[in-house]
Amino acid sequence: MGNCAQGFKDFFCRPKNTNVRVSLPAVCFVWQIAMIILFGVFIRYNEEADTHWVEHKKSHNITSDIENDFYFRYPSFQDVHVMIFVGFGFLMTFLKRYSFGGVGFNFLIASFGVQWALLMQGWFHTLDHSTGKIYIGVESLINADFCTAGSLIAYGALLGKVSPVQLMVVTLFGVTLFAVEEYIILSLLHCRDAGGSMVIHCFGGYYGLAISWVLYRPKLHLSQRLNGSVYHSDVFAMIGTLFLWMFWPSFNSAITDHGDGQHRTAINTYLALASCVLTSVAISSMSQKTGKLDMVHIQNATLAGGVAMGTAAEFMITPYGALIVGFCMGIISTFGYLFVTPFLEKYLKIQDTCGVHNLHAVPGMLGGFIGAITAAAASESVYGKEGLISTFDFEGSFKDRTPGTQGGFQAAGTCVSIAFGLVGGALVGLILRLPIWGDPADDNCFEDEVYWEVPEDEESIPPVLEYNNHMIHKHQDISESNFSVEQS
Repeated sequence: MGNCAQGFKDFFCRPKNTNVRVSLPAVCFVWQIAMIILFGVFIRYNEEADTHWVEHKKSHNITSDIENDFYFRYPSFQDVHVMIFVGFGFLMTFLKRYSFGGVGFNFLIASFGVQWALLMQGWFHTLDHSTGKIYIGVESLINADFCTAGSLIAYGALLGKVSPVQLMVVTLFGVTLFAVEEYIILSLLHCRDAGGSMVIHCFGGYYGLAISWVLYRPKLHLSQRLNGSVYHSDVFAMIGTLFLWMFWPSFNSAITDHGDGQHRTAINTYLALASCVLTSVAISSMSQKTGKLDMVHIQNATLAGGVAMGTAAEFMITPYGALIVGFCMGIISTFGYLFVTPFLEKYLKIQDTCGVHNLHAVPGMLGGFIGAITAAAASESVYGKEGLISTFDFEGSFKDRTPGTQGGFQAAGTCVSIAFGLVGGALVGLILRLPIWGDPADDNCFEDEVYWEVPEDEESIPPVLEYNNHMIHKHQDISESNFSVEQS
């Protein structure tokens, strides 16, 4: 028995080997070949992308190609696609020595994720049981980007601490869990969540936090000198912030109903984002004795209004209601970076590199409950009879549902997303603890050189300016500088 226990200990505690020359190519080749085979078996163009579109137009009395859904959805798809690959990617470049990993691994897992998402969402939502095929169009591409976003959010909590092979595993299970929870929330519970406060942000945030909790690194302080930003890395991350901030109205409105629903969603998101910036700046300035701003807050908390408006944006929350949501989210998110993130790391052993708890998990959860309250308060006098049916899709088996009941189901949907994120993340974290994935040692995290060829002039780290450490709450005297020199 003792030999068996010692064997397990030796297996799980052996030295880290970050050489992924075999495992990473094997995963990429095998999984991509699997995608080709599965696409060949299941995926086909839908009627609006197929060459039979001409016949479809005639049979449905469509007079112009402009009525093809492509021309309605593609502008929104472009914006969402930029957010996934540029916005999320560059937002993760703030670490002084992990910019390649931030944007490069984001590129890798998003490229795999969208393929797997088309299959998973197709099996749950668009599978034609008579033919056994999944028919995809431009809206399918938008939904695949949404599905992948949950795994990219989870990556933010793990940034710098996991290998690319582990990230592929996170994405494989993350997309799978997303498809299941999305089906439960949107189809079975019949919740409305066009911008994904519940199914994307709440799930993705708690999924990443649960994985990070299971993968807790007690000696991560050995890499502390790299767990921070420098001037130029913060500027690059701010590029990601601005892309996300500008295109978030498209993100929330991309798959809403044509007409008033899409129009209203864009307006409400636009206003919530604008309001959020002012309160984020205000709290950031108030938190420092000198009144200086912290770039961490500006990069992240300014986006929380868009996250929180994901569910309620298509409802009649009113323009001033959207401003109130943004106002509150800026305060809550900035306070999260100031106080909650250090608390989570110290007492709950959750090492959240990007602070996804404050930008995605909590604003997503609150956005779900805001949507529940807004739905429960809906009435014919505000929406009109037809508007109420259209907004909440009170048709078919749901035609007798009342706004109050809808609000209850919206709240239940938020709880489902939290449960899937926490339980699913914990299980995936246990898989990732196996010492076969090539993850870095505690003293070698947040370092591009582990997995990337780094230009020679960057390979040695001279004395660096410790600027704006993202995860440490700095208590500085008013006379102290925000910069200190630390020897490598």
